[in-house]
Amino acid sequence: MKKINYLAIAKKSAAIQISELKKINKVFNKNFVKAVEAIHNSKGKVVCSGVGKSGLIARKISATLSSVGISSFFLDSSNASHGDLGQVEKRDVLILFSYSGNTAELTNLIKYASRFNILTIGIASQKNSMLIKSCDIPILLPQVKEADPIGMVPSTSTTITLLVGDCLAVALMNKQKFSKERFRLFHPGGSIGSALLLVKDIMVSGSKLPIISPEKNIAQAIKVIKQKKLGIVIVKKNKKVVGFCTDGDVRRGYQSYDKNHKVSKIMTKNPLFVTQTTLAAKALAVMNENKITSLLVFNNSHKKKLVGLVHIHELLKYGIR
Repeated sequence: MKKINYLAIAKKSAAIQISELKKINKVFNKNFVKAVEAIHNSKGKVVCSGVGKSGLIARKISATLSSVGISSFFLDSSNASHGDLGQVEKRDVLILFSYSGNTAELTNLIKYASRFNILTIGIASQKNSMLIKSCDIPILLPQVKEADPIGMVPSTSTTITLLVGDCLAVALMNKQKFSKERFRLFHPGGSIGSALLLVKDIMVSGSKLPIISPEKNIAQAIKVIKQKKLGIVIVKKNKKVVGFCTDGDVRRGYQSYDKNHKVSKIMTKNPLFVTQTTLAAKALAVMNENKITSLLVFNNSHKKKLVGLVHIHELLKYGIR
């Protein structure tokens, strides 16, 4: 029996899809722009719907829109005619996915949208299909070659439909000037939430800061370090940071001099710092690069007003690696 080369088959399938996906540029026309503007200007929700593989794509695009702050939900076309249409309001935008454009289950959705003047965006590949002819903003997909052996199983067609949906989402993100800060609001948990945490979210501040004046002695510095349990004291004079001492600095000073020796004599001047809006992951990178365990946090890089201290233990506790 002839051995099947699965890697060669997979590579051929991938090559077909990559080649066919280049046709997507045909989609980027005035109707694509109209779709972006319509969604952006909508006062309601974005309702995504489809059947079968197109339904799965619609569900994914709806989830992507929600994750970037655009209110959206997925409506199962098969259940829409059995009461679920009540979820769709006049101010909503309805995006219908069907590669053929002739999916029977979408008919009642289109009729309902027309009756209540709900704006519809249709995404399909057949110019004369029911969906393209009936919707307010048609987005015509290119005809593509499927990547399976018989050329009939949805593969390239689902990929290009997904790509168009993602491009809509990305265009809307740019339209809304979407930022990491906004993205963090919608992803407070998991690895994404950790990656987008800011220093100000986890820093030690206020009365918890280990602050001492430069006139204080080594013995007093040791006492503050034990009380605050951060392994460091911040040296301030006239409300301005003039240096810092780590636990190691203080103990080496104690051995080399005596407990009454002034902190100002052993402190490190011009300490490294980050601002409160620095990503926590960036703060960890600075620590690792400089082989330190804590960083001072200033309000900004100019005025340098001390607002906190971030310790490596806190970063690791929040799952930042």
